Amino acid sequence: MGLLGILLGLAVLIWFAYRGWSVLLLAPVAAMVAALLSGQPLLAHWTQTFMGSAAGFIAQFFPMFLLGALFGKMMDDSGSVSAIAAWMTDKLGVRHAILAVVLAGAMVTFGGVSLFVAFFVIVPMAQTLFRAAGIPGRLIPAAVSLGTSSFTMSALPGTPSIQNAIPMPFFGTTPFAAPGLGLIASAIMLGFGLWWLGLQASAAQRAGEGYGAADTDPMIAARDPLVRERATTARDFDPAEIGHGAATAALPPVWRAALPLVIVIAANVLMSLVILPRVDADFLALPEWGETSLAGVGGVWSVIVALLAGIAALLLLSRDRLPALRQTMDAGANASVLPALAVASLVGFGAVVAALPAFAAVADWVLTLGGGPLVSLAVAVNILAALTGSASGGLTIALDALGATYMDLAADLGLSPDLLHRVAVISAGTLDSLPHNGAVVTLLAVCGMKHGDSYVDLAIVSIGGALLALVAVIALGSVFGAF
Repeated sequence: MGLLGILLGLAVLIWFAYRGWSVLLLAPVAAMVAALLSGQPLLAHWTQTFMGSAAGFIAQFFPMFLLGALFGKMMDDSGSVSAIAAWMTDKLGVRHAILAVVLAGAMVTFGGVSLFVAFFVIVPMAQTLFRAAGIPGRLIPAAVSLGTSSFTMSALPGTPSIQNAIPMPFFGTTPFAAPGLGLIASAIMLGFGLWWLGLQASAAQRAGEGYGAADTDPMIAARDPLVRERATTARDFDPAEIGHGAATAALPPVWRAALPLVIVIAANVLMSLVILPRVDADFLALPEWGETSLAGVGGVWSVIVALLAGIAALLLLSRDRLPALRQTMDAGANASVLPALAVASLVGFGAVVAALPAFAAVADWVLTLGGGPLVSLAVAVNILAALTGSASGGLTIALDALGATYMDLAADLGLSPDLLHRVAVISAGTLDSLPHNGAVVTLLAVCGMKHGDSYVDLAIVSIGGALLALVAVIALGSVFGAF
């Protein structure tokens, strides 16, 4: 009955979440279903297990949700994201339309701008370029996804994404874990995605297929409550806040628009590799500081400081292009709350499941998969990200349940925690892109497309490229270790 309870709880969560029910309601209900069929105390699991784990996630990662959403909204309203997109359009133009869309998305998201903020700027840019180039509009979601939510989310060393931060407290790593493997994985994802999109664009041209799409107002998606409920479990920005605040009427020069992104990246490098390694943080072992260590919090600190530096730079450089600063900052702050609580609720559900006696059989099955701990870690994270439709939720559930076990295995086998970090993050960004994923649903809605129009190409680019990169990282890491 215990295993049946786990499966039934997952079924309740997946089915109703796909139909637009709030995860804030579904996660505790699904957790109680699993606990009930396992003969476990319901109220104790809700208030102690579920809420304890959810609160722990908020305590660790809410500053990143808050600052990331705030930075993204300020970059949007200041016209900085639009200025970068316009510059990329001008430099690469219609002839390289696909590359321009991919690189524009990659530039802003690697610099710390939220995925959903990027969607609402990059999609109109892509529509203009693809129409002029005669490239089918059905390929826009795949191109935007490749640039905004593939290698810049999980593979590029130092990316400030929440997914790249989640393994850091578990493994004592930094945002730059296994940089060489991350660069190789990024090249595979980018190269494979551009190859596929180029192949499809050429085939469409030979077949005489033109743009063939009716552009829609992206803000329609932002106001759709169904899209919102799905989106907030997938990324760190509530799309309902996109329309709040006030945007500038005049775009900044591209150097001024891009400099805050450069500062975020530079501050992340300095904090992770130069400043924090020299800090005496022995005081963190005391009870009043949670009996932790610099390795347990340093990675999150690095990203927090980097985002703060980016916000400060943006205020200095573009304050005159933020006509309603308080409203913009309020919208950015508000945009962080629902995603953080939604993912925390998924984490709470995972904690209840992991505490059930039947979960021991699931854990044993995962840990005894052939191929070693890297393969089993990849499988565990992929399954949970696929089931929850959330890279961050699936990754946290997996590491909450099995992170300590994998650290013990790594110590016994001489595996670097950096290698575990990179494998886990890339795994979170593969099967999370199944049709029910909130980012997929939101992107298709912003583009005015249906799953039948664009999902196959999006899946090949997002899932296929990530799986190839994951296989390469596991193979190289198994032979050469982390580098």
